[in-house]
Amino acid sequence: MEGLKLLNQGGTMRKFFLLIFSVIFCFAGCAPHFHLDFLGKEKIQEVVLQKSEAREKILILDVSGPIFSSLQSGVFSKEGDILSQIYYRLVKASEDRRVKAVILRLDTPGGEVTTSDILYNEILKFKEKTRIPVVGLMMGLAASGGYYVASACDWIIAHPSTITGSIGVISVFLNLEELLAKIGVKLNVIKSGEMKDSGSALRALTDEEKKIFMDIVDEHYQKFLNVVHQNRKNRLSREELEKIADGRVYTAQQAYAHKLVDEIGYFDSALNKALSLAALRKAKVIAYTYYPARKTNIYATKLENPQLFEGKKLEDLFLSLKSGFYYLWLPQANQD
Repeated sequence: MEGLKLLNQGGTMRKFFLLIFSVIFCFAGCAPHFHLDFLGKEKIQEVVLQKSEAREKILILDVSGPIFSSLQSGVFSKEGDILSQIYYRLVKASEDRRVKAVILRLDTPGGEVTTSDILYNEILKFKEKTRIPVVGLMMGLAASGGYYVASACDWIIAHPSTITGSIGVISVFLNLEELLAKIGVKLNVIKSGEMKDSGSALRALTDEEKKIFMDIVDEHYQKFLNVVHQNRKNRLSREELEKIADGRVYTAQQAYAHKLVDEIGYFDSALNKALSLAALRKAKVIAYTYYPARKTNIYATKLENPQLFEGKKLEDLFLSLKSGFYYLWLPQANQD
């Protein structure tokens, strides 16, 4: 009874139970997400960020925030999640013969294994179809899945203050068993096999389940290593890669020393490299957006699509995770 009184001091029991079951449904993969499409069907627009007399164009693409297929880019986004954003833009760029190079700007801690891999493959498909070079430009953070995606680029440039690396996989499984017991909630689970509810948030993992999930983690990790090695084998041997791919993050200088990036520089460095790879002397710098009037220069990356996580610390990301596997830098997660 004392526990119930304490809960009532902070709010009603109704709200508390709604919160608990919302978390359960989230980790069961049932959390709803909304795509507010009712405001209209505006076509994606081109906006010039840096003028030039040249007719040729260099496109800036932004991968900002967590790489999750279930997250919309903003509360009023019309273009869906990060996969939709990048896919729309790559298709449009492939249809414009004046687009001669792409600068993929990354500012992300990574995200879901599958979403990261799809983004990586979409960039490879774009390059194969168009023969257009793609330069990766890392901003403040390009870790784990962010580095995975960057591996698809022809040249990787890190900002002097970039944090990158975190090559590895992390699995997250919430355990609410003790909490539910304390508040008197009991759930009956009827299953067809012993492993059917493996990873459930309603109980702790068994040792056998931990081993099973560890095998999955190892498989995804090998996939990560293969992707990096395939794209950097002329610079980085497999043995060198395995020594540094233990999940740790690196500064730009450290990443350059370990051959994870090709250069340290700023936007001008990425632009010059894109021009060089495209055999151009000059070109317009453009972006695609639904609100061109609000994207007016090369540094205006998120004004038209504010991230759901803007204004929050990276630690808050943990609360949004479903049970699963991630190419994600998640420093606050406990390991056992």
